[in-house]
Amino acid sequence: MNYLIDTCVLFPTIMRTLLLDAIKLKGDNAFWSEKIFSEWSSSAKKVGELGQIQVGSEIAMLRAMWPNSIIDFSFELEENLYLPDLNDRHVLAAAIAGSCDAIVTLNKKDFPKHILDQYGVSRVDPDSVLTEYLKDEDTSEIIEIAQRLLNETNIKLEKDWTMRQLFKKARLPRTAKALSILING
Repeated sequence: MNYLIDTCVLFPTIMRTLLLDAIKLKGDNAFWSEKIFSEWSSSAKKVGELGQIQVGSEIAMLRAMWPNSIIDFSFELEENLYLPDLNDRHVLAAAIAGSCDAIVTLNKKDFPKHILDQYGVSRVDPDSVLTEYLKDEDTSEIIEIAQRLLNETNIKLEKDWTMRQLFKKARLPRTAKALSILING
């Protein structure tokens, strides 16, 4: 599968890390555009200078880890598309130009199924992608990634969260439940 990752999925660290590591592990592909990176960077300005620096380093890491994942598209393609929020046309343009199967987004209302269907693109949320991956026979590596994220987060924030608490807070409730069941039986 070729997934175009929307800005709203890149911004939360836990969600982005688990999703992209799982996509790579499963042999699927993740894509984005310079405009998506620009939106992510602009969003970080709200957090302050430290947030801006952190996003800059995270974007640099994604460029290094996913060297062929930047999709270029024409201005004309973007301008000729219609979505309820015209500011999201660049996401659909990137998905079309990159021959992506789906846009991974939390933003359902601005990516209506009937419009995306015209371009052979579907809309999925990150929780759905991850829970599908967790239905596979071998989930041990995804569990290891999730456990690493949990440990790092608990140390960094001086918390004692469970797997279910962390991933539910990360807006991945079905993934949180599936991981809990896989780990605890």
